[in-house]
Amino acid sequence: MLHTPPLESGKPQQHLYGLKSPENLRRSHKSAGDLYRGTVESPLRPLVRQLHQQGPQGGGEVCVRCTAHRCRVRAAQPAGAVHPAVPQGGVRSNPCCSEPCQNKGVCMATGADYECDCTRTGYNGQNCTTPDFLTWIKISLKPSPNTVHYLLTHFKGFWNIVNSILFLRDAIMRYVLTSRSHMIDSPPTYNADYGYKSWEAYSNLSCYTRTLPPVPEDCPTPMGVVGKKELPDIKLLAEKLLMRRQFIPDPQGTSLMFAFFAQHFTHQFFKSDMKKGPAFTLAKGHGVDLNHIYGDNLERQHKLRLFKDGKLKYQIVKGEMYPPTVKEVGADMHYPPHVPDSHRFAVGHEAFGLVPGLMMYATIWLREHNRVCDVLKEVHPDWDDERLFQTTRLILIGETIKIVIEDYVQHLSGYHFKLKFDPELLFNQRFQYQNRIASEFNTLYHWHPLMPDSFHIEEKDYSYKEFVFNTSVVTEHGISNLVESFTKQIAGRVAGGRNVPGAVMYVAIKSIENSRKMRYQSLNAYRKRFSMKPYSSFEDMTGETEMAAVLEEMYGHVDAVELYPGLLVEKPRDKAIFGETMVEMGAPYSLKGLMGNPICSPEYWKPSTFGGSIGFDIVNTASLQRLVCNNVQGPCPVASFHVPDIEETEPMIINSSTSHSRGSDINPTVILKERTTDL
Repeated sequence: MLHTPPLESGKPQQHLYGLKSPENLRRSHKSAGDLYRGTVESPLRPLVRQLHQQGPQGGGEVCVRCTAHRCRVRAAQPAGAVHPAVPQGGVRSNPCCSEPCQNKGVCMATGADYECDCTRTGYNGQNCTTPDFLTWIKISLKPSPNTVHYLLTHFKGFWNIVNSILFLRDAIMRYVLTSRSHMIDSPPTYNADYGYKSWEAYSNLSCYTRTLPPVPEDCPTPMGVVGKKELPDIKLLAEKLLMRRQFIPDPQGTSLMFAFFAQHFTHQFFKSDMKKGPAFTLAKGHGVDLNHIYGDNLERQHKLRLFKDGKLKYQIVKGEMYPPTVKEVGADMHYPPHVPDSHRFAVGHEAFGLVPGLMMYATIWLREHNRVCDVLKEVHPDWDDERLFQTTRLILIGETIKIVIEDYVQHLSGYHFKLKFDPELLFNQRFQYQNRIASEFNTLYHWHPLMPDSFHIEEKDYSYKEFVFNTSVVTEHGISNLVESFTKQIAGRVAGGRNVPGAVMYVAIKSIENSRKMRYQSLNAYRKRFSMKPYSSFEDMTGETEMAAVLEEMYGHVDAVELYPGLLVEKPRDKAIFGETMVEMGAPYSLKGLMGNPICSPEYWKPSTFGGSIGFDIVNTASLQRLVCNNVQGPCPVASFHVPDIEETEPMIINSSTSHSRGSDINPTVILKERTTDL
């Protein structure tokens, strides 16, 4: 029998159910949660599990005090006491609350105990922690994500050589695509209502999928068994950790052109149905289908179409093409009452009148669609309106994916290795051409720290109050000047905390509220799911001490930090816009969604799909710069996701206001409807 010496009196203790930990536990990896989950081998583990399962009926809550070398266990409450998280009547908590199954093992509660299904994980043992031989070889040789990132963002001369050797570049790109894409479950596995495999979770396209199942509802704490019994107040959390004090420019040199592209591009598949709840989506295509250009249903599409030569409806303003008005086409858009009819532009997404940056991209893609229709009409004069429209849509889907991979993701990565869009790289690989958008992907993509404190266009600065729902900015300045101005203005850094503008803070608050409704697991749980080492302390997470102390006060345990706040306060990589978790989570979702598109399949990826070689060439030569140059009059402005070097252009704009960023000059909750909070 194991003897459990009495605990030292007068010192704070670490409870299995998540009270504050002592200093020596914060510095130790051997927490009570680790002991129970089986990631720490100890003869005390069976006793810990037994006492945990026994619950309050068997003598009270389990108290475990851990040091670097040993753990002491005793009953922390008198017999008959009931833990606040356990309902009266002695109902035990779910043994899967402690996430005992590691390495993608599936936890199955069996009464008071649990079993781990380790099938095809490459691991075995009670908690899927023992690697088989091939897995051991793989993990022994595989460098850490940060090491890979360092190699790809340094040694520019070496990567220039690799980029010039076709078979080497193709081999590396193939590995990038397969290694990232295979991290995403396909077919989908869970959703917000089903934390286990079900036909509903697979077949219901009106729901986002889930990468990790929700935290069980019958757990002692919101994050399972660690952390405090109540999550911190959201507004206090936002004020202390997320609210911008002073604009922090992105050290990677990201431009506002990138910020607005991200917002415009992603809202074809991030379109939450807030009438039903944050787990539901209106974008049932779950991928790049350009419904934000053409509408998400046939009725809206028909209202936007000209039904002549495959084109979309438009109007001419100052000699250039712009979207038609709501009054002309009858398509619903979200505009407040003060916007005049002449400035109520109608486009595919009903919320894109929100800011001029979104309407700028909507206008560019409208022009591109009608331009490509003219190109196809010249080559195929016998084609009817429907075929011209449908083929042009496929071409624009291809252009979008090409630009996203070779311009957008290329900039995001900071790699010297040159990314390549070539679907043929996957034709001989195990790959599924389908996709389901995960709610976690939607959540992590709330990059509102990108937004500056004001918007500089030509010689004028616009405040948020002047910018929001002001589509007259688009026609007043013109597309060329908007592109030039947004390319020159630097965006904010996303990671590192305290950089969300006050004017859009409500969106961050709403994101945290929705995350709690969907019972996301912790940041560390997602780090493990995406093959990253979990953070061992708050200081390890933030890279500093001040915010780490605030996090500890609010959450109590590093394993209890929520996903979205954790992503924003995480220490950024060196001279980068994001931290490790944002990139290592976001990249698999992005690449699987892009390459899983039907046009990338062997059946679709051929010239005939795109109207012959001329349409295929449009796809294969697409770039952000070419997209802009093909659709503006006069000299083509520089269009880039990176702010050009100072010596190449006029000085870039950095808003260096030292005042706190406030939202007092704008009331988004009045201006915006609930259904636009994804923006």
